[in-house]
Amino acid sequence: MTSFFRDAKLLTLDAAKHIAVAAEAEAARNGWNVAIAVVDASGSLMLFHRLDDTQVASLDIAIGKARTAVSFKRPTKALEDVIIKGRTVLLALDGLVPMEGGLPIIVDGRVVGAVGVSGVTSQQDAQVAAAGLAALGG
Repeated sequence: MTSFFRDAKLLTLDAAKHIAVAAEAEAARNGWNVAIAVVDASGSLMLFHRLDDTQVASLDIAIGKARTAVSFKRPTKALEDVIIKGRTVLLALDGLVPMEGGLPIIVDGRVVGAVGVSGVTSQQDAQVAAAGLAALGG
């Protein structure tokens, strides 16, 4: 029976905490008020950090970026770029947040979750998300 199952790679709460703490530190270093969401491979929220005075809209956007990155198994910037180039039909997809700042968490070639950040410019959001992923050593 085990031949039907592969070794599952799961995002742990400890890993999610490391990502969020490192992302929060990057945002604080730059004086950026952001929301940071970490989701598992199913897009379910595992951890959420909201820095003081973050705009309310950023809460849902950060979660949406994380869910988009895990669902499409790629950075949200890639989807943003495709839409900018004219593939606007993607905007019809339910729950899609095609804005830079969402990054998949990949372990041994598998997407095990994602981090999404919102609150400053999209490029700055991505910088904060990347700092979070760097905490995992990858």
